[in-house]
This record gives sequence, C-alpha cells and structure tokens, in this order.
Amino acid sequence: MEENPTKRPYAIELAATLISLSLIIALLYVLQGVLLPLMFSILIAISLYPVALFLERLSLGKAFSALLAVILAICVLGGLIWFIVHQVIVIGKDGMDIVQKFISIFDTIQLWLQEQFGIEPTQVAERLRSQANEILSHAGTYLTAAFGSVGNILAGAVLVPLFSFFLLYYRVFFREFFFRVFRSTPQATVHNTLNKIYQVVQSYLLGLVTVMAIVAILNTVGLLILGIQYAWFFGTLASLLMLLPYIGIAIGSILPALFALATKDTAWYAVGVIAWFQVVQFLEGNLITPNIVGGKVSINPLMSIISILLGGMLFGLAGLILALPLTATVKVIFDAVPSMNAFGFLIGEPEKYHLKRYSTKILLKRWNLREILEAREQKKKENEKGKKPKS
Repeated sequence: MEENPTKRPYAIELAATLISLSLIIALLYVLQGVLLPLMFSILIAISLYPVALFLERLSLGKAFSALLAVILAICVLGGLIWFIVHQVIVIGKDGMDIVQKFISIFDTIQLWLQEQFGIEPTQVAERLRSQANEILSHAGTYLTAAFGSVGNILAGAVLVPLFSFFLLYYRVFFREFFFRVFRSTPQATVHNTLNKIYQVVQSYLLGLVTVMAIVAILNTVGLLILGIQYAWFFGTLASLLMLLPYIGIAIGSILPALFALATKDTAWYAVGVIAWFQVVQFLEGNLITPNIVGGKVSINPLMSIISILLGGMLFGLAGLILALPLTATVKVIFDAVPSMNAFGFLIGEPEKYHLKRYSTKILLKRWNLREILEAREQKKKENEKGKKPKS
C-alpha cells in the first residue's frame, strides 16, 4: 500500500519488502506470548462484529453492545466445554470395563506376536517397562510444560475476552490509525483493503463454523448407524478438531475407533469408524467446504499446506489454527502492495486457463509472447517435415 512520487527500482522495493516481512516474522516469534492472544482476539472480534452491530442498532450503546457480544461468545464456548467435560466424566464411569477390554486386546496381540514372530510376552512387557521408565524419567519436564501450558491457557482466558471487547469498542479508532500510518496511500485504498480483510476473515470463520456443524452431524450419524455409544460426543469432538486443517478429522477418528475396539465384539466396528470418518473428510474437502466457503478465501492447496507447516513451526498448535486466516489476510495485503502483488497472485487460486491442456499457449498469448509461440510452432513443423519418409 505504498505509492511514492519518486519511483524506486522494483528490485529495491522487493528487497525492502522482503526484509520487512522477515523482521515482522521474527518479531511475531519473539513476542508470541502477547501476540497469540491478540491474534485470536482479532478473529473473535471479527466474528462478533455483526452481533455487536445488531445490538448497537437496538440503542444499547457501543460499550454495552461489545460487552454483551463478548459475554455471548463466552457462554457459547463455556457450554461447549461443559458438554465435552461432562461426556468425559460419563464415559469415565465405565472406565474399568474399558480397561479390562484393552487388557484382553493386549493379551491377544501378545499371543499373535508369539505365534507369528516368536516374541515372548516377557520381551513385550520388558519393552513397555523400559518405555514407561523413560517417560517417568522425563516426568518433571512434562509437568513443567503442562503447568506452563495451563498458565498460558488461564492467561489467554482472561486476555482474549478483554482484547476482544476493546477491539470491538475501539474499532473506528484503530481504523483511523491505519489511515494515519498509510497517509501517503490513497485513503480509499486503505479503506477498501481493511474491508476486504474483514470480509475474507469473516467468510473463513463463518464457513468454518458451518462446515464444522455439518461434519459433526455426519460423524454422529455414521457412529449411530454403527451403534457406537456417545456418538454425539465423538462426532462433535472430531468436528472441533477441524481447527487443525487437513488432519483434524483423521485425528478425531482415532478416539472413537479405539472406543469401538474396546466396547464391541469385533474389530470391524473400529475399521468402520475410521472408514466413515475418511468418507466424511473426503466429502468435506471436495464438496462441503468448496460449496460453502467457495472462492471467498482464495488460497491454493499447496500454499495452504505450506502456511500450516510454517504456522506450526512458529507458534505450535496455535499456529496450525491461525495459519489459514493469517495467510488469507497476508494475501489481501500483498494484493494491495504493488511490489508484493506477484506473491499475492502465488498464494491465490489458479485461474481456469492455468489448468487447461494448452495452458502454455494461452499464457504466452496472454503476455503477448506470440513471437516465442510462433517460433515454437515453426520449429515443430520443421521437425515433423524432417521426420516424413522420402518417397
């Protein structure tokens, strides 16, 4: 979003932008303790903006409307957490029966290993014992990390609602901040870019919630047909794991498959659970998400996977969740910055002509490279003429 009256060489502009981007990424990594709750708060504030706006139109006041919207979000998330915890407690009441079933399965596996490979049960037990000792030796480290995570979660539970409230309440104030920062850029460009970021992120979030609801229903229906207990719990939990793109549903199928293995008479139920979840994942990726989200969040699959990997490297689990909305935001900014426009194009979805059989010819014509195209055609004709047998 920079337009300087003194035109600088494109290479200098590109180098400056890439250096700035690298510094921003380094700063994000160093300050992630504060920035992660802030980024989650921005996503929540964008999601709650229509609610806050509706309440404002009821003459409730901007501050009270923002507060009510945040409280509503807390109630919804709290209800979801209560449902999950309650179901875990209910399932835990039958814990001893499940443990006995797993012990029986373990004994069966030991017998099979002995018959097929000659591995004695004592060897398996010794191996497991050594693994357990190794885990216990690192227990201090695990506990420290766990308590650190609990501390981060508690801090986030306080900071995220607080940040979300102020982001909603001061939204016009922050918009003027961007107008002041990019004073040399046409204000209409800044305004349109901010609006587009809001639209893209809201479309992604709204689409994600809708897709999660549909996937939860499909998961639950499949588990009910298979006769798996607590189908709503397992189906909803697997859909929530869609916050981890591409791998969420696959991970979510493991728990109900293990539960089916422990509670059913045959392992085919566990196979059925995994197979059904894979069908749901296929439908979600190829039918549900494209039709609900569509081209509103135009990131090609390759860049999506790369962004998820980079997000995980930078911020861990939180980075996996934030990767796609952040990439969508970065694409909008790149599209608005002349020196980064090509990278915005790279992140986006290919056009139809890119995927056609004669896409190279179309591309050359599109970029007025007819001379190259004609030279290739001429060379091809000469080669074909040279291959003809002499009469």
